[in-house]
Amino acid sequence: MSTYTEDKRKVTTRRLIEMKQRGEKIAMLTAYDYSMAKLIDGAGIDVILVGDSASNVMAGNVTTLPITLDQMIYHGKSVVRAVGRALVVVDMPFGTYQGNSKEALASAIRIMKETHADCIKLEGGAEVRESIERILCAGIPVMGHLGLTPQSINKFGSYTVRAKEEAEAAKLIEDAKLLQEIGCFAIVLEKIPATLATKVSQMLDIPVIGIGAGGGCDGQVLVMHDMLGINKGFSPRFLRRYADVGTIINDAVAKYVDDVKTGDFPNESEQY
Repeated sequence: MSTYTEDKRKVTTRRLIEMKQRGEKIAMLTAYDYSMAKLIDGAGIDVILVGDSASNVMAGNVTTLPITLDQMIYHGKSVVRAVGRALVVVDMPFGTYQGNSKEALASAIRIMKETHADCIKLEGGAEVRESIERILCAGIPVMGHLGLTPQSINKFGSYTVRAKEEAEAAKLIEDAKLLQEIGCFAIVLEKIPATLATKVSQMLDIPVIGIGAGGGCDGQVLVMHDMLGINKGFSPRFLRRYADVGTIINDAVAKYVDDVKTGDFPNESEQY
């Protein structure tokens, strides 16, 4: 049980900034359904990300690109119904904000109205500035995402560490400054050198949440299925597994199958 569950106040975008100011680290995990969201909210998580990683771990797609806005709204609704304390962030899926700021605003409004989430997240810097500004003008809080941006995987060609070269690192720093300047309340930095992530975190007044970006960030995020050992086919250096839930489930189901086949289940006390 987390020692931080005693603080029952609702986490807001303002509270995250206050956490950074006092040096309190921010804990963030993904969730995609009611049952798991209820469990991790009760354990004291600060932020729940309804990630487009649902495309991978829930739908079995190779990338995040296929998931639709309707599907993200479905997952968002399911999570929000379960949450009492955590800030709920919903990813804007690929194709709903790139290149068309009017469509971006319409997509963001749908997410907020239909899921009742607290805010949205989208990937990119200067290239999506117009979309971010239009969404912010509507009063919708935006979390940015820089570094490895999975929706651009076909451009990158691989999931290797980003911003190792000076030019890309310089652009990331400028994009981070821009996102803060135009009004984003926080930024996710994914799979970049730890020294660069620390530099960005110290440079900005808004919280920086890292994934594969080292301990110098203001907080950390992991995909729940990865950290619980449900998804065993993904083992990057930055991942720490906190449980082997996949094996527990497999063993439990195998025992159930055996009990049904042998007639051990149900026994006399388990029937009417």
